[in-house]
Amino acid sequence: MNNNLQEDRDQNPIDTYLKQAEEERKEQSSFLKILAVMLIIFAGVIFALFLFADNKEFLEDEFGQDSFITKLFIKLNSSNHNKEKAEFSLPFGPRKQNILLLGVDSNGEGADLWEGTRTDTIVLLNIDPKSKSLNAISIPRDSKVYLPKDAGIQKINAAHAIGGINMTIKTIEDTLGVRVDRYIMVHDEAVRKIVEALGGVDIYIEKNMHYNDYAGNLHINLSKGDHHLDADEAVGYLRFRHDAMGDIGRTQRQQWFLRGLLKKMQQPETIAKIPQILSIAKQYVKTDMSLYEMSQYAALAKHFDLDSIEIATLPGAPNKKGYTSYWILDPEKTQEVVNRLIYRERVKSDKTQFAASVMHSNDKADEAQALIETLKNNNVDVKCTGTSNATHAQFIAHTKDVTPEYYNWLRKKIPDIKSRQFVYDPVNYYCSDTDFTIIVAGQ
Repeated sequence: MNNNLQEDRDQNPIDTYLKQAEEERKEQSSFLKILAVMLIIFAGVIFALFLFADNKEFLEDEFGQDSFITKLFIKLNSSNHNKEKAEFSLPFGPRKQNILLLGVDSNGEGADLWEGTRTDTIVLLNIDPKSKSLNAISIPRDSKVYLPKDAGIQKINAAHAIGGINMTIKTIEDTLGVRVDRYIMVHDEAVRKIVEALGGVDIYIEKNMHYNDYAGNLHINLSKGDHHLDADEAVGYLRFRHDAMGDIGRTQRQQWFLRGLLKKMQQPETIAKIPQILSIAKQYVKTDMSLYEMSQYAALAKHFDLDSIEIATLPGAPNKKGYTSYWILDPEKTQEVVNRLIYRERVKSDKTQFAASVMHSNDKADEAQALIETLKNNNVDVKCTGTSNATHAQFIAHTKDVTPEYYNWLRKKIPDIKSRQFVYDPVNYYCSDTDFTIIVAGQ
């Protein structure tokens, strides 16, 4: 206590002011958690329409008997039930597609929704029509990159503010060596509006979250456990950043919030909310996709297994230069992630025994021990065990040998592994000698 007080006294008042200013700036732009809303628009709204497309009466009542939307979805549904026809056909071929999802912040009341805004959420989706699967890479907004057109070294989220969507796409393509086929961009206000329209969302809160910012009118008062969050509470959950993980922790919360929203979108009662959600999308979503293209993706989306969606965050390390914080990408590990999730490279492994770590929260020790015994009975060498501050159940692959095929095989052998988020992280913080880590915690 005394040491902390002494440090406060010794701190330069100017440094204190600048630190507080930086904290406030981050809060104002930390409406980052747009991933969930973007994927709702991409794989939820249109997905829900497609799921209920056989409800001709609903479509005619809401959109008109002769409207383009009514005719399109009735036709798609009819084709989908015709076994002689393909269930899914992309309008531009069966090859893998890369969709860039962007969440932009606000420039203030009355400002243009899109011009000069920063992309505080950046996610690259890879969709494979043949395997009917989806991979997602979260790109930290503070990633240090070179911008095209001699714009210099910047954080990647500055690309849109400087050069718009074209510079953003070019930066992603140059940095990762990939092609971007389409983009979907969502304004931050869509988060509140969509959650309001859905009547809230069920989320497992991984820790107590208490924070008050009276200047920014942000009040977060969430306790650990299961919650049905209203719009304000959901915004608070997504904006909370006062933990050791910083921006990476926020990215993880995006992914969990997404799961809750997708589950909500798949509930039958959501059908009555679709017109309202589409109205919100029209105002707060910008994309180069046509309705027909989105409907084709929706036809594929209903085949996705939420537990088989492979996700990753670009590996790197934080670095601060003066008052500017960067996420410095690890070139080698980043290429591994891109090769696996975007190019779908697979190794032909002859490995017969895998090594694992099992980490658990303090209240899950008995569950973890039972899992350890089951893994051993299935020829998995459990080398590392212990407690972890991780708050959600995860299956984390660390090596190329742990393929989605192996994960699916293991899920069939060990049902307790189901409903765990499938993550690829080549940086193994838990135990360097293991192929994968299972987190036993929360949900």
